[in-house]
Formats: sequence, structure tokens, C-alpha cells
Amino acid sequence: MGKVAKQSIQTTIFSYLGVVIGYVNVLWLYPYALDASQLGAFRTIQDLGLLFVPFAQLGVGHGITRYFPQLKSNQSAFLSYGLAFSMAGFVLVSTVFLGFKTQIIDLFAVNSPEVIDFFGVVLLITLFALLSSILDAYSRSYVKVAVPTLMREVFLRLLTGILVGAYLLKWINFEQVMFGLVAVYGFAFIGVLVYLLWLGVLKLDFRWNTFPKGFRTSFIQFSLVTFLATAASTLIMKIDSIMVSSMISLEANAIYTIAFSMALVIELPRRAISQVVMPVIADHFSKGNHEEINTLYKQVSNRQLYICLLLFILLWSNLNSLYHFIPNREIYETGKYVVVLIGLGKLMDVAFSVNSEILVFSKHYHFNLVATIGMSILIIALNYLMIPIYGIEGAAMASVAVMFLFNLVKYLFLKIKLGFEPFSRETIKIISVATIAFLPVNYLSLDIHPIINIIVNSLLIFGLYLLASKLLGAGKEEMEWVKSRLKFNK
Repeated sequence: MGKVAKQSIQTTIFSYLGVVIGYVNVLWLYPYALDASQLGAFRTIQDLGLLFVPFAQLGVGHGITRYFPQLKSNQSAFLSYGLAFSMAGFVLVSTVFLGFKTQIIDLFAVNSPEVIDFFGVVLLITLFALLSSILDAYSRSYVKVAVPTLMREVFLRLLTGILVGAYLLKWINFEQVMFGLVAVYGFAFIGVLVYLLWLGVLKLDFRWNTFPKGFRTSFIQFSLVTFLATAASTLIMKIDSIMVSSMISLEANAIYTIAFSMALVIELPRRAISQVVMPVIADHFSKGNHEEINTLYKQVSNRQLYICLLLFILLWSNLNSLYHFIPNREIYETGKYVVVLIGLGKLMDVAFSVNSEILVFSKHYHFNLVATIGMSILIIALNYLMIPIYGIEGAAMASVAVMFLFNLVKYLFLKIKLGFEPFSRETIKIISVATIAFLPVNYLSLDIHPIINIIVNSLLIFGLYLLASKLLGAGKEEMEWVKSRLKFNK
């Protein structure tokens, strides 16, 4: 984990800096500057644009990560080949979108007609996000993930906040805000582009005939198979928000989006570690080091679970106080149960570790395709069943159910086929620590100012978490890792 730790600590710092900016945006700026309907349209258009990215990418991102270690040279030609392949995918997606534009409009015409005016923004967001994702994968192959994370998690959110702030100050109108999203995603792409140029690794080379024999065929086959899995996985993450807009209203999606964004803080350590772990797993598979992958599987599970469980109970115990600071909170605090439900779903992702990454880079990557497509169909069906009955909570319950089943299926497959196991006695200890830390504070009710309440609750939970860890002997490796990283940064 040494190689992983050095990059993941920087990535985590940037990720949490992005969280701070994101929380200011989502919990204060957006609901203060935009009414619920505008906020719903603002997020729905972005979700649609990002939903199309994996379809346009055609699996090139994972293909670059998997096949990069096999090339001793010609990496620049590999990048240009991947970019050309993904741009062909973008043309295909654009053609399908424009061809079915009438049907897509019909989905939103009744409950969210405001979205229809900004469909032109969708494909432009897709284009710049697509190009950024390809450059991210190329940078990740050099184990350089910190700066792309800075662009994606910090710079993008900062620019988006500035855009909405300009609307708040009446410098621009709402239509200009929506079209300004194109510039925001464009600048984020340019940031990664400039970074790779600075590293000296970005050179467009079109000598594709220099690849080893059979390389292009294997790359295309792998990319096309994983593209369906990645697209279906993105569909699982984005479809609930889009279906809430089309089946209920933009206002409901605004409530759901804020709740969902609050819960996302739980999985940030997983996302940071995953970015660095992927090329390591790909390298281990190329060398046949299965035992090292299984060890990594356990380490990542324990490390993520220890940190993310603490974040989850901190969020849950302070939920009422956090909603106190959201403008028009009487509208948005109806999404509190969504926060808890989505948070539980994210914890399942964390506990089951990097199962998707292992599957993608193993010889069984076809199974990831089958499982992901099956789960994407299931979540659409569950949303159609549960949203009319339970509203936004129904969308959250559908997401939790699919997250659990998705991870369970992948866990069982890896255990049977490769003998990999992410769980151990340490897992039980970590869950026990979280339970001990959460229960006393959950029953504590203080009639004090929300800021003081957050401080008191957080200190109590943090203290109980450390005490329970000491008593049960849990999290020793995780604490040593944190200490070593702090020394590393001095």
C-alpha cells in the first residue's frame, strides 16, 4: 500500500477540499440563489450530460488503465488512438440523442418542462467531461491522480459556485447560468490538458501501426465489453435523480439532490483510494500476483470502512443541525431520510471494497458486464415501482437495494472464482466500534445552537470512536497509516 498511500493522501486532501466547496455550494449557495425549480433544472441537465459520458467513452478509460502496462513505448500513440475511438462514440451518442429528442422531451414535458429549454447544453457537457475522463485515465496510468482530482473535485465546483454567485449578484440571468456550465466543464478539461503538457507526457502520435500484434483488437474488445458495464454503473448512480425529475418534479429533484450530495461525503475516501488502486491492480494482474490483490482487497476494505463509518455516524448525528443552515430549509429538510438511506448504500460500497476494479481488470471482466446491466435494469424497475408510492424516499430505497445486491453478487463471484475475501475479524471490530460511538450520542438531545451542537456531538463521537478502537483493538493499521502519512508530509 506504500505506492497507493503516497498518492491517495494528496487525492484525499483535494477531495475533501472539494467537499468543503461543494457543501458551501449545495447547502447554502444553490438553495439561496436559485429557487427549487431552477436548482432541479440545474442538476438535471448536468446529470443528463454526465450520464451520456460512459456511453460516448466506449470503455476507453478502463482500456487505457488495463493495457498501459503492456506498452514499453508508444504511449502517446495509445492516447491518440483512445481519443479517436471515444470521439467516434461521442458522434454515435449525439446521433442517438438527436434522433430520439422528441421522445426524451416527452419524458419531461409534464412534470419538468423547464428542462427542455436547455437540452442543447447536455451534449456539450458530455463532450468536455468525456475528454477530461480520457485524460484522467491516461494520467492515472502514470499514477498521477492528484492534480486531475484537483481539477475535478475542486476547480469544477469552484467555477460552478462562481457561476451561480454571478447570478445571485444579478450579473447574469438564469439562461446564461445554464449555458455557462459548458464553459465550466471546458475549463476543467483544459486544466488537465495543461497539467499533462507540463508533465511532458501529452504528445499526439498517430503511428498506430507500431502497436504490438493483436494489441488494438484486444484493446477494442476489452473496451467495448467494459463500456457497457461502466455505462450501466453510471446509469445506476444517475437514473434516480433523472427519474425523480420526470416522475415527480424539478423541486423534488432539488430536495433529492441536496440530500444525495450530503451523503456523498461518506464515500470520498473510497473514491480517492480507488483512483490510485486501479493501475496497481491492473499491474498485479498482468504479473499474475493474485495473493497481492487479495491482500489489497482486505486492506482497502478495512481502511475505507474504518474512516467511512466514522463519517457516516458524524453525518447522521448532526443531520438536523446541518439542515438548519440550508436556506429555505422547510423545503429541503424533507430529504433527511434520503441522506441516511443513501449513506447506508455508500457504506455497502465501501465495505465490499474494490470488487468492481478487480473484476474489470481480471480475466472475468465479462461478468462485471452481466452483473451491471442486470442491476441497471433492476434499479429502473424499482424506481418505477417505488417512486409513485414513497416519492424521493422510494428512489433512495431502490438505490440502497441495488447497491447491496450489486455488491453481494460481485463478492460471491470473486470468492468462488478467485478465492478473494475482503472481510475479516477486523471488519466485525470496526462495525462494533462505530456502534459503540454512535448509540450514546444518538439518544443525546441538547437544546443548544446548531453550531455548538455539531461541535459537541462530533467531539463525543470522535472520542468514543478512538476509545472503542483502543478497547477492541480495532483500526491499528489504519491509525499507523495516518501517522506515517503525517510524517511523510512534514
